[in-house]
Amino acid sequence: MTDVLVAGFKGSMGRQVVDLVKSMDGFEISAVLDPTATAQDVMSLGLPITTPFYHDAVEIDGPVADLWVDFTVPAAVFANAKAAINNGIVPIIGTTGLNDQQVATLKKLAAEKGVGGLIAPNFGMSAVLLMKFAKEAAAYFPDVEIIEMHHADKADSPSGTALATAKMIDEVRPEHESSPDKVSTLEHSRGGDYHGIHIHSVRLPGYVAHEQVLFGGPGEALTIRQDSFDRHSFMSGVKVALQKYQQLDNLVVGLEQIL
Repeated sequence: MTDVLVAGFKGSMGRQVVDLVKSMDGFEISAVLDPTATAQDVMSLGLPITTPFYHDAVEIDGPVADLWVDFTVPAAVFANAKAAINNGIVPIIGTTGLNDQQVATLKKLAAEKGVGGLIAPNFGMSAVLLMKFAKEAAAYFPDVEIIEMHHADKADSPSGTALATAKMIDEVRPEHESSPDKVSTLEHSRGGDYHGIHIHSVRLPGYVAHEQVLFGGPGEALTIRQDSFDRHSFMSGVKVALQKYQQLDNLVVGLEQIL
């Protein structure tokens, strides 16, 4: 039996993860974490009343689970990931907001502790394929901009998926100068800038998670778009990560690493 700790179990994604784990043969919830967790919260999700619940990662001492699935908030994810690794628990991180330095620190710590794991900017299969296709297209279309659209409550911008897309494009994009702003009457109207790739963030009620990558060339254009209309769509990727976690002998970034 594979034991799973769900961090952020009270959130919309955390509840989906709890339901997923409960539906999978050979997996069970061994602990949960949320700053406001109560015994009543645990029981409301159909978990045994004896299921340990934690309010902070610092309360955890030892391997209370095999896997730590994290859908919390950007302010907590770095400390949570460190706690998982230090306790010998494989982290499966769906929370966005980690910067490059934090990821490098976690990779080094995981290597020192001999713990594998996964940081996934997006668990949606459509989003993973969008990033893959965008990387292929960028070799031929160096003029590119990204628009990402999310629900109004999303804490970070740009989205982890959009930033990961820009980084993948940057790996293969030919040396290129983006079209400069000749006249700017409103600051930041071109969005954020990652190595000349402009990223625009939209936060509106009614949206879930959506991304467009727009490529332009002489006399033609290419648009790649993905839409996640329901949070349940992310569970197919989470399920893959749970099933293949034993393949992870180091901390990797991107669901595509285990597909």
